[in-house]
Amino acid sequence: MPEGPDDGSRRRWRLVRAGTDAVPPWVRQFMRRTRIPLSRAGRVRRNRRIVARLGLATGTLLVLGALGWLIFVSPVLGVREVYVQGALILEPDQVRAAAAVPDGTPLARVDTDAVRARVAALAPAREVTVSRSWPSTLVIEVVERTPVGAVPNGKKYDLFDDHGVIYRTVSGVPSGVVRVQLATPGPQDVSTQSALAVLRSLTKRLRSELVTLVVEGPARIRLEMSGDRVVTWGDAENSDDKAKAADALLAKPDKRIDVSGVPEVVTLG
Repeated sequence: MPEGPDDGSRRRWRLVRAGTDAVPPWVRQFMRRTRIPLSRAGRVRRNRRIVARLGLATGTLLVLGALGWLIFVSPVLGVREVYVQGALILEPDQVRAAAAVPDGTPLARVDTDAVRARVAALAPAREVTVSRSWPSTLVIEVVERTPVGAVPNGKKYDLFDDHGVIYRTVSGVPSGVVRVQLATPGPQDVSTQSALAVLRSLTKRLRSELVTLVVEGPARIRLEMSGDRVVTWGDAENSDDKAKAADALLAKPDKRIDVSGVPEVVTLG
């Protein structure tokens, strides 16, 4: 203890704990808070909470796992039926065979894009939609092609649609379908595309009297009409105007009508 300056008396010192607000902030952040030990009952409650949370998490994982197994692995929600809609030319069994989906395949795992592609490879199928109908049905909807022309093939006829796709062979020309003479029909054939352009332009009267549309080449098109009348068409350019001109000229008795030079029309008696 320090001695007094003059009288020799001694001063007594007392230690006082300063409040935390007396400690500078930069020091306070390094001070550790003393934890008060939990009582036995507190530890039991804490452990029960931990166990409950672990149990809940485990139960949730088990439920999710069971659902995943049920949906993606188990045959319980597997394919039991392949339902086909819109098939008229195609037989439903043909569509099912092309779809190639084994019975019992988990419905959630069916690759609908792959099924659609396989069914769309069938020639009469123009559009295909594949969907799931829970719990166990795969639905395949088919929109088939519609014929616009029939090309002679021996004693039968090959039908083609408005894209020029040959998709079916029949024994006779269906009602409302035009008989078309083409050397190599197909969607990539220039003459076929020319024939389609002419077919789209025909008036009701031209179509009703048309016997055969002959396309010997892209610029050598003619219409063989009833009564041995012939309309020389030329190429497929300006087909709408040519159709209007030919329709008007059919009112005359001329056997030969030339609309290849439209707007200048030449008729031959």
